[in-house]
Amino acid sequence: MVYFVGLVGLLLILTAEARVGISSESSFCTESRECLLYDLVCKNDDYEVRHYDSVKWVSTDEESHFMDKAMYTAFQRLFKYITGSNEAGVNINMTTPVTVKIEEKKRLWQSSVFTLNFLLPSDYQFIPPQPTDGSVYFTETPDMKVYVRSYGGWMMSLTSSVNSMLLKRQLDKVQATYNKDYHYAVGYDSPMKILNRHNEVWYMVEGEPVCPTSS
Repeated sequence: MVYFVGLVGLLLILTAEARVGISSESSFCTESRECLLYDLVCKNDDYEVRHYDSVKWVSTDEESHFMDKAMYTAFQRLFKYITGSNEAGVNINMTTPVTVKIEEKKRLWQSSVFTLNFLLPSDYQFIPPQPTDGSVYFTETPDMKVYVRSYGGWMMSLTSSVNSMLLKRQLDKVQATYNKDYHYAVGYDSPMKILNRHNEVWYMVEGEPVCPTSS
């Protein structure tokens, strides 16, 4: 029985490390030791479909009219968590990507709640230290498939909005079904990196993914 429990535990750890893995396995992750890994389902000139296993994040919400302002405040909050503002007082390695959950039905004159998420490294996927800030909490994304559009430059309100609109246009064109209540803005680079930056927009696949070879 002890052997069985130990084996199950080992398998769980290996599974976590396989999906939150060494950054050298991804061409996008150039500034962190670990990165969120995925399986490519299909790809065309407009977007790709990826499969992600369920993983855990440390998250916080910030209400604002603009993603940029919300990200600045929320980033500082999460950065304090990984640099020791947790009950264990430990420093936690930064991973990539950083994601922002964005409500889809926001009107221009209304504020919106943006949820910023830091991916927890493999060592803390199962038992992360508890936050000391009540506005910091844990979330878990399910085993999922996502539609992904990649773009360079900087992830800001304008570039994120434009690329989410372009991805939605392509998905609607091929009659793909996806969650239209929210999407994710996804960034892989620190503000210090200037060249070869990589950002993404994610929409959650509903039903069977649609990925024609040409648009």
